[in-house]
Amino acid sequence: MRKPLDPGKLTEALDDVHRAGMPGLFAEVREGDQVWRGAAGVADLGTGRPVTADLRHRVGSITKTFTAAAVLHQVESGRIGLDAPIGRYLPELVPGPRGDAVTVRMLINHTSGFAEYLPYAYPSLKPFPALADTTPHSLDDHRHTRFDPVELIGLGVAAPAFGPPGGTPGLYSNTNYLLLGRLLEQVTGTAAEECITHNVIERAGLRDTGFPDGPRFSGPQSQSYESWFGMIDPPRDFSEFDMSYVGVAASLISTVSDLNRFYRLLFAGQIVSPSSLAEMRRTVRVVSQESKIIDYGLGLYPVEVPGGTAWGHGGTAWGAGALSLTTADGERQLSVAVNMQRWNRLDPTGRPQPHPIDGALAALYATAMSG
Repeated sequence: MRKPLDPGKLTEALDDVHRAGMPGLFAEVREGDQVWRGAAGVADLGTGRPVTADLRHRVGSITKTFTAAAVLHQVESGRIGLDAPIGRYLPELVPGPRGDAVTVRMLINHTSGFAEYLPYAYPSLKPFPALADTTPHSLDDHRHTRFDPVELIGLGVAAPAFGPPGGTPGLYSNTNYLLLGRLLEQVTGTAAEECITHNVIERAGLRDTGFPDGPRFSGPQSQSYESWFGMIDPPRDFSEFDMSYVGVAASLISTVSDLNRFYRLLFAGQIVSPSSLAEMRRTVRVVSQESKIIDYGLGLYPVEVPGGTAWGHGGTAWGAGALSLTTADGERQLSVAVNMQRWNRLDPTGRPQPHPIDGALAALYATAMSG
């Protein structure tokens, strides 16, 4: 049974993450009408400027829930068939038998078999998932690169397939969501970002959420520090970065308050229909970017928390990360943002070593979701 929010415990748990080594983080937790917001640490290591709970932030793959919702809105209108082959809509991008076999659903739940394009777009990441053989050099090289999504899709589609269409476990791949962006453009005649903005962001009444149109974005924000498993020491500020490398897969800007509002409305059936929400919660087995097997639905995944199961999504960009969780009844919610990524160093086998930040974040999640 969930307990009422305890502001003192939440503040202490947030501070513990900062003390464990996170430069700065901020969060909002809700239980019904009760709201707690908190922040700990600094937004800028150079100036010591503190973080505050109202900052705008790159939320990475949380974007995928928004994109999935936009696609399901088009499914509800009859413009897209959820189990229709993607080749029906985008034959030039996924031609032939593969286009006939991969469905829209397979793109949303990552069972298409398409490879991840990022190791091909960033040469120093080519050995991924062999982390010890990667280097972060190409991150700097592409700070201001304006990628063409069609070219990125081409890299993912041309790469060796992870598995057959519909096979499980699938592979979590940004290639899938860039294809969904092109699908939205094909059926609506507008840019995917505009479609998502109109049908999801504005529908939810989110005032501080949107897609960046360049390497910078407006509003109060934190710097973003990337460590790349200790290979960048001290961590480097990547807050200025062209997010076209992930587009509608992971480039969204938001706040913790907006994220909680979005997921609360989503689970109340106010963003997509109850039947679409039920489809979003139908999960399959997928290999995550951390090479772990997870359950994944249509832009959502379940997370076990004390007292039950929460739903939501996490995300990272270079130097920035976020997680948003909500109970199925929409009553208890957590959204948290952090301003450093990939803080774990690698052990002699090339695997990320446990870090005190990991335990402190887990404790924060447990306190936030159960009291």
